[in-house]
Amino acid sequence: MSDSTQSDRRISVAKTYKLYIGGAFPRSESGRVYPVTDPQGKFLANAAHASRKDVRDAVVAARKAFPGWSGATAYNRGQVLYRVAEMLEGRREQFVSEVAASEGLAPSQAESLVDAAIDRWVWYAGWTDKIASVLGAANPVAGPYFSFTVPEPTGVVGVLAPQESSLLGLVSVLAPVLAGGSTAVVVSSAERPLPAITLSEVLATSDLPGGVANVLTGRAAELGPWLASHGDVNALDPTGATPEDRITLAREAAGTVKRVLTVPDAEPDWTLTPDLSRLRRYLEAKTVWHPLGV
Repeated sequence: MSDSTQSDRRISVAKTYKLYIGGAFPRSESGRVYPVTDPQGKFLANAAHASRKDVRDAVVAARKAFPGWSGATAYNRGQVLYRVAEMLEGRREQFVSEVAASEGLAPSQAESLVDAAIDRWVWYAGWTDKIASVLGAANPVAGPYFSFTVPEPTGVVGVLAPQESSLLGLVSVLAPVLAGGSTAVVVSSAERPLPAITLSEVLATSDLPGGVANVLTGRAAELGPWLASHGDVNALDPTGATPEDRITLAREAAGTVKRVLTVPDAEPDWTLTPDLSRLRRYLEAKTVWHPLGV
């Protein structure tokens, strides 16, 4: 029997991916999975369908990891994030394949988006030890005091990832959260989750501490309200929710006085050069007064 005949008769192994919570890969508490297909309906893999319990577990992991991540030096955070970029580069071919399959793109288009995602991660990694200088200040005051304003991370951030841009959009909303010292619970694109799942594998095998970034697969419409109403989530990025659902999310978030980012109705062009606006949104300004010495 020829090799080609054996290949034609071989049944491929269907993958069933898990969630990424606290540095580990658990199955969904609900036991649910759903099929992931390409734009033409071809089966690609099974993904775990996260539940409310999974959201709570991810928030617990993110809160536990926050003191260590926010307390690390900015230079160290930059080193860790740059290591993630190195590993993204090392798995470039896999990301190109998954982005092409997920978004129905030609390989050349997928390559361009993956390269942009890697460069975007490096860009944010480079900002970690520059944020304080750019966004902080030494305030002029009338009196015998020093007055300094310094940016501090806001805490645990819930991120509803873009639904269309499976990797570049995901990196564009996740990297600024981590660069500023906050921790994240991410709900990936529901129909295009494979690049997010592979990114979670990169995060797990990099130097990023477990719990700093947690990746859930499932529906933003189902999981978003639980993130919005959770008392231990400090901010919410509703990019991946519909304009109608964002109204509900804002209402749920109001109960815990949660910061909800204002985002455009339609997904932006993620290939455009980023600015500091997303970094700024996940930082709180703390002003310190200190008397002058004699």
